[in-house]
Amino acid sequence: MLNQRSLKLVSDRQHMVDVLMDEHTYADRVLKNGNVVNVITKEIYKADVAIDGEYILMVGDCSKLIGEHTEVIDVEGKYITPGFIDSHMHFESAMLTASEFSRISIPTGTTCLISDPHEIGNVLGPIGIKAMAEEVKTLPNHVYLRVPALTPDSPGLETAGYDITSKDVPELLSYPNVTGLGETQGISAAKWVYKHNPAVFRDTIVSTVYARENGNRVDGNAPELYGNELAAHIIAAGTDISDHETTTKEEAIEKLRYGVYLLMREGSTQRNMPECIKAITEEKLDSRRAILATDDMLAEDIVSVGHMNDIVRRTIKEGVDPVEAIQMVTINPATWHNLSEIGVLAPGKYADIAVIDGKLEDMNVTSVYLKGKHAAENGKILLNIPSYIYPSEVKHSVNRKPITVEDLKVKASGSKAKVRTIGLILDQNLTDSFEEELSVVDGYVVPDVENDILPIAVVGRYGQVDIGSAFVKGFKLKSGAFAETVAHDTHNIIVVGTNYEDMVAAVNRVIELQGGVTVVKKGSVINEMPLRIAGLMTDELNAYELTDKMSELHETVKTDLDCAAHAPFMHLAFLALTTSPKWKITDKGIVDANNYCVIPTVVE
Repeated sequence: MLNQRSLKLVSDRQHMVDVLMDEHTYADRVLKNGNVVNVITKEIYKADVAIDGEYILMVGDCSKLIGEHTEVIDVEGKYITPGFIDSHMHFESAMLTASEFSRISIPTGTTCLISDPHEIGNVLGPIGIKAMAEEVKTLPNHVYLRVPALTPDSPGLETAGYDITSKDVPELLSYPNVTGLGETQGISAAKWVYKHNPAVFRDTIVSTVYARENGNRVDGNAPELYGNELAAHIIAAGTDISDHETTTKEEAIEKLRYGVYLLMREGSTQRNMPECIKAITEEKLDSRRAILATDDMLAEDIVSVGHMNDIVRRTIKEGVDPVEAIQMVTINPATWHNLSEIGVLAPGKYADIAVIDGKLEDMNVTSVYLKGKHAAENGKILLNIPSYIYPSEVKHSVNRKPITVEDLKVKASGSKAKVRTIGLILDQNLTDSFEEELSVVDGYVVPDVENDILPIAVVGRYGQVDIGSAFVKGFKLKSGAFAETVAHDTHNIIVVGTNYEDMVAAVNRVIELQGGVTVVKKGSVINEMPLRIAGLMTDELNAYELTDKMSELHETVKTDLDCAAHAPFMHLAFLALTTSPKWKITDKGIVDANNYCVIPTVVE
């Protein structure tokens, strides 16, 4: 027997056939005289697009499908493309709920989002992921989740709020709109994980085999992996995987040759597409498995410059043919994700359409249609995005008593100490590693603000007393401190500053807020923003209010603290990401990501 969805599809298809074959039945809407971008054949030609209900009826001369009640939209001189797909992203990184993210994303032409709820999973486990899944199923756009196979990413090197393993995977895959497993970060450092924690490899294989046997996809996570290490990662993740952590042309070439779907990341602070795309533009490799994705985008960037349309725009500037670049956000990701109903303009597909005015390479999206409905016009959302209220159990995730200055300081003997210092690399997940000599006063290492050697710490927030303290270069902060509960991927409290007093004040205010962002100068909180949903997202501000608030926070850090790094909160958050080289920091201390171990801050 057919289920309700199948019965509706039978009815919809019969009606479409009737419209096409019955001379007295007509389309609901026709986009007339447009320049159709055909991502199947890589052509551009003049044609109409007829829509019936949620679906495309046909593409071509649709004049016979226009009746008295057909809405005809003249798009003469404009381009008609399929709606865009972001193949890997995190709502939590934008600090927005799925609903609010969709509100600003749809007007840019993005009609499908593939989100990895890895962040809320680290904080709350199945409770948080299920809450997000329940929100996602209420949305008008296509939103799918890839659930984590493991939290934390590096067991023993960091502390998460919930430890997800293969035992949780069957339940997680059963949630609404879940299509597979997210980035398999637990086996990113393949050599060292196999050597020091081989159980993670075995558990990942169990999870991915289960997912594959149930028809699900699996995302990889393979930064700087080559040869046997890359092959081992691919096999453990189940072959035919994606990877969004590629940063060099050489990596891109090897992964494409192995059949990996290359998700060329171009977000707010990690911009790897210009290097990855050289495998296409310089080495002339086939681009069918080349896909554009953002991973982590700030709301203010989407509002100011766009979402996937802006990523396509940047890709075209790197020398890629415009239609080929559009393929990388339409048919290529639709093929990878097995989303057969979207990604192309063809009969029977969902009528997800972006209309582009002006030059195609400028990607100026003026109109958006989503499942046949007029969804946005000139940057304004026209659809009703329903509000979703997250349950109270996701809003009390900070379990930590206030800290003191002594909790953050690094102990050392003598008058000088050589200390390991993390090197911030702007617009990358990767970091550098340094050994710096600093003064020791009263048994504690003293930071050197003048030379940009600043104290950094991660404070446990899940009931553990652990605090990891170290030093960092790259922010060029001149005063004050800022802290947040966004610290990839376990999301303990991370703080950086010029002095320990301001760092303590910033951390303790974050604890009071039950999650959020704080900026402190001379002992006083000068700006803050609560993030009460798992300490990651706001339920108090809409997308545009958050955009304004984040712009204000960034300006505060830039002007009042004299910080040189743009997007400082996102850059800080990634210094806790243990799965990308070289050195990171967690509640356990400095993590040598290449060697899967915690190393002391003071060099003995």
